[in-house]
Amino acid sequence: MSTENEPSAAGVTDPEIDPAEFAALRERVEELERAITGAETVDDGKKMTVVATQGTLDMAYPPLILASTAAAFGWDVVVFHTFWGLDILHEEHSKDLKLSAVGNPNLPVPNAIGALPGMDAMATRMMQKRIDENGTATIEELIDLSLESGVDLQACQMTIELMDYDEDDFYDGVTTGVGAATAIQHMAESDVQLLV
Repeated sequence: MSTENEPSAAGVTDPEIDPAEFAALRERVEELERAITGAETVDDGKKMTVVATQGTLDMAYPPLILASTAAAFGWDVVVFHTFWGLDILHEEHSKDLKLSAVGNPNLPVPNAIGALPGMDAMATRMMQKRIDENGTATIEELIDLSLESGVDLQACQMTIELMDYDEDDFYDGVTTGVGAATAIQHMAESDVQLLV
């Protein structure tokens, strides 16, 4: 390939190329190179923080499903579990989460009947049967999926102490020793914040 008609580093040597046009083009190329270099250092990933406060069987699903789905889209996701929501991450308790028959208007049971002894156990069995028949993932499977997807499942340190839990009681990969200040910092940086 001949370089006779190409501009030299010092300027333009071909009389058919307008030096001003060439200078403008060179300036535009340099501007684009700077923009590309700057774009490589910008973190434009989306962030989501979910605060999980409830530990019933039906309320364990939303934070885990939302978190694992957002992580699948490449989002930076934190789920901060506090108070009863901590039972979702407790290895033993998460396998025995219950569904309350009282105060749930969508259950086909009047509150007066739902308050009878054994109704919570029956409602839990009914829901567990539906989960099994539908092939819905278990809480343990959703925890594993979330952790594998890079979701930071956090256990509130104050609640761990309040409930007299041990840090070893939680699934491997769960972040312990986290306080409200850390959760708030992630929330402040998040595009989406949810309280479940």
